[in-house]
Amino acid sequence: MQAGDTVAKPMFTGPEWTFELLEVARDAIEEIALNDLGLDVYPNQIEIISAEQMLDAYSCVGLPLMYQHWSFGKHFARDEALYRTGRQGLAYEIVINSNPCISYNMEENTMAMQTLVMAHAAFGHNHFFKNNYLFQQWTDAAGIHDYLAFAKNYISACEERYGLSAVEEILDAAHALQSQGVFRYGRPPKPTTEELAAMQKVREGHESAQSVLDIWTDATLGRDKLEQIKDEPYSARRKLMNLPQENLLYFLEKHSPVLEPWQCEILRIVRMLAQYLYPQKQTKVMNEGCATFVHYYIINKLFEQGRLTEGSYMEMMHSHTNVVLQPEYDDPRYSGINPYALGFAMMQDIRRICEAPTDEDREWFPDFAGDPDWRRVMRDAWANYRDESFIQQFLSPHLIRKFKLFTLADDADQSHLVVSQIHNRTGYRSVRRDLAHSYDLAYLEPDIQVTDADLKGDRELKLTHTVRDGIHLSEEDRDEVLKHLRRLWGYDVSLAAVDAGE
Repeated sequence: MQAGDTVAKPMFTGPEWTFELLEVARDAIEEIALNDLGLDVYPNQIEIISAEQMLDAYSCVGLPLMYQHWSFGKHFARDEALYRTGRQGLAYEIVINSNPCISYNMEENTMAMQTLVMAHAAFGHNHFFKNNYLFQQWTDAAGIHDYLAFAKNYISACEERYGLSAVEEILDAAHALQSQGVFRYGRPPKPTTEELAAMQKVREGHESAQSVLDIWTDATLGRDKLEQIKDEPYSARRKLMNLPQENLLYFLEKHSPVLEPWQCEILRIVRMLAQYLYPQKQTKVMNEGCATFVHYYIINKLFEQGRLTEGSYMEMMHSHTNVVLQPEYDDPRYSGINPYALGFAMMQDIRRICEAPTDEDREWFPDFAGDPDWRRVMRDAWANYRDESFIQQFLSPHLIRKFKLFTLADDADQSHLVVSQIHNRTGYRSVRRDLAHSYDLAYLEPDIQVTDADLKGDRELKLTHTVRDGIHLSEEDRDEVLKHLRRLWGYDVSLAAVDAGE
C-alpha cells in the first residue's frame, strides 16, 4: 500500500456466508479483476449448490444439462460412494464455459472459500474461456445452453419414439468413439442455409423431428453423392468423401449406409459436445494456472486493502498452498506434474521476468524480459497459446531448476534408463521441448483416420492407425471399439497400423 492510503474494513469476519456478503465480495473482486488486472469476462451467474448437486455435475462432465445415459449414473454412484466414505473430496466449484459464465459454488464452503473460488472461477477461468483462441474458434459460449437443452429434449423424444434400447445402442457406440469424434486440425464444414433452418425448426418444434431431419441431413449424409461416388476411381472417391478423415463420428454421420436420420443426429450431438470440451483438454495447465494466479493476486490485494481478516487470509492461503503442492517423485501422493503447480509457477515466473529479469532471462526471453507491463504480457499468453506451445515458449531455465526437471531416455533396446538431458544450455531446451511434447494431444491420443470406403463395392470401411514410438492400441479395447464402429457402419470395418516414419 502507498503512504496515506486508507485501510478499508473487512468484508466479513466470520465463517458463515450470506448472499449479501457474497455480493459485497464479488464487487470487491471485480474491481481488482477488471481495473487492476485488466481482465475481460463474460457476465457472471454464480449459483450455490449442495454436495449431491455437485456429484450430479461431476457425472455429466460439469455441464448444467445433459441427456440420459447409464454411464452418467455409473459415475454418480462411484463418486457418491467415494465421497460418503471419505475417500474422495469434492471440488469447491465448477465453472461452465458459457455466456453468461455459470459458476457452481459448494454451499458447505466458508465465506473465505466462497471469496477465493469466486476470484478463481468467476474471473480467472471466465477470462480464459472468453479470450483464449481455442475457445473462441471451437466453442460457442452463447449457444451452449440452448444446444444442451435441444440435445436433452431430442434424445428424450427419440427414446419415446424408437425405444430406450435403440437409443442406448447408438449412444453406447457414439460414446466409445467420442475421443475420435473431434476435429483436431481442420475446421468442420459450416452448415448450409437449409441445414441451419432445419436445425432451428427442430429446436422450436415447428415440424416433426423425422421430417425435418430428412431435410437437415439429406445433403450431408452422402446419399445425394452416392451416384457420383459409384463410378469414381479411388483417388476421386477419396476426394469426394474428404478422405482421409480424422473425425470418425463426423464421417459416420455423413456417410453411414445404414443409419437413420435420427441416429445420425445423435452422433452429431455426441461429437458436438466432444468438440466443445476438447479445448479444455488442450489447456489444463494454462487454464488452471491463469485462474490460480488471478485468485492469488486478488486475495493478496484484498488483504493489503484491509478487506480480509488475517484468519480469512490464512484460510485462503492454506487452501492455495494445498492446490499448488507438487509432491516429490517418491511421495505417495505423486501422480505426475500437478497442472496447478506448473501453471501457477509459470505465471509467477512471467511476472518475475518482467519485473526483475536476470541476464539469463534476458537471453532466453528478449521479447518481454524487463517489460514494465507484465499484465499485458500475461493476457497475451493466456489468449494465444495452448499448453504445449505455452510451455515451449515460456518455461524458463529458472523453473526447470526449481522443479528439478530432466529427461530420461527409455530405449527399448537398452536394459537401463538413461538421463539424456540435464541442466545445461542444450539440456534446458531439450527438457522444455520434451515436457511440451508430453502435453501435445496429437501424440497423447491415437491417430486413427478413415482412409477409404468403397460404397459401390463391398462397402468395407478402412481405417489407418499411425503408430508413434512403437505404441500400438490395446487389443482388447481396440476390438470392443471396432464392434461399436461396425454397428454404426453396418458393414465390415478393418484397421491397419502403419509406422509414423513410413
